[in-house]
Amino acid sequence: MNLLLCMTTLITFLFLCFIFSKMKFLLFLCLSISLLYPVVFTHRGGGEHDHNPSDQCENMDYYKIASANVQFSIKLFRQLAAACPSKNVFFSPLSVSTAFAMLSQGAKGQTHDQILEGLFFDTSEISKKKIRAGFQHLQYILNDPDSELQLSSGNALFIDKKIKVLQPFLDDISKYYAAEAFSTDFQKSDKAKQQINSYVKRKTNGKIAELLSSVAKESVLVLANYIYFKGKWDKPFDEKHTKEGDFHVDEKTVVKVPFMRRTGGYYALLSENVTVVDIPYKGDASALFILPKDGDFKYFKSIYQTLPVETWKNKLQYQSLNLLLPKLSLSMTVDLKKELIQLGITDVFSDCSDLSGISKDTKLKVSQAVHKAVLSIDEKGTEAAGATAVEMVPECFPTTVKFDRPFVFVLRKRNTKSGLFLAKVVNPAAE
Repeated sequence: MNLLLCMTTLITFLFLCFIFSKMKFLLFLCLSISLLYPVVFTHRGGGEHDHNPSDQCENMDYYKIASANVQFSIKLFRQLAAACPSKNVFFSPLSVSTAFAMLSQGAKGQTHDQILEGLFFDTSEISKKKIRAGFQHLQYILNDPDSELQLSSGNALFIDKKIKVLQPFLDDISKYYAAEAFSTDFQKSDKAKQQINSYVKRKTNGKIAELLSSVAKESVLVLANYIYFKGKWDKPFDEKHTKEGDFHVDEKTVVKVPFMRRTGGYYALLSENVTVVDIPYKGDASALFILPKDGDFKYFKSIYQTLPVETWKNKLQYQSLNLLLPKLSLSMTVDLKKELIQLGITDVFSDCSDLSGISKDTKLKVSQAVHKAVLSIDEKGTEAAGATAVEMVPECFPTTVKFDRPFVFVLRKRNTKSGLFLAKVVNPAAE
């Protein structure tokens, strides 16, 4: 399109040369500039979204499933937070929903319907084909080799070696979910555990060394889901400014943690009820830190639900902040079987399971489904960064914002329109 515009402008330019050759130079110059103006400004792009093929927008396959993924994220977050009121919560909702959408490829009947309904998909409004295409596009976004982020997400099925798996199922999970299936001897449980853990360790560059602590000999199907993130802050913190300070876990508990400090410009919302600061990574990701007044997280849902809206940043004002943020190292293993049963996904874990799309010869059910996510936050992000930059900030005295009590953060890849990781940080000093 830009080439066509340029050619059209050139032809028009030559035509003007011929027609107006005897006109005064000033008139000719004005006419030429007026014709070139739309070419230049329609090509100028959109800043942080330039040259991103997966950010073209609302008609992309993934955006058709984004709303369901947001609803699933909120429900699972609330469930985990309620189960662990005094503990940190950290997981990747997109990674979990991808794993079970993949499993639905081999499910039939009520088992299939329960999985999709538990993931908040209304099949009367969105077809199975569109769901599958949406997750295929999501895998492209998450595993984009051209991204400045190091991000990999994947799923693997470990199936007992006695079971013959249908080839169409294997083809589908590979094509649409970037997943793999492995033959496993569950009778040798220690060897099966080692096989699964070694696979995940390799895929996450050693960050997740042990996904499973044990594997039952009676297992016939284990679903392993993993995600790995490594990024650098767009504006790194300076290590020499990191100082120990008090973090108020609750009214009675105070712990000492290292606080990173940086003064600079950030997009933020500072209100009586909640403080929100958006801290960008290099690339197309950012961490949205949400600090509710008096530990009241009721504002989280409304904030999180606005993430898919393009006008979200209009709610944040660019301002000068003296930002203090605790260093974090978060890790959580989630028993998905327990959590998803609460969301109505029951049959796939029971003798009522119908996974005949995976194998016709053997009645299958999911023995274990485990999700583990790991993330560390330090001065450079999660990788050393040596660049120095000069930034322009408003000429005013910076407002101090200190995340020294329980808060939520959402690590988002901008073109997913939902949270990549969700965390509730109650105690940064906790293992």
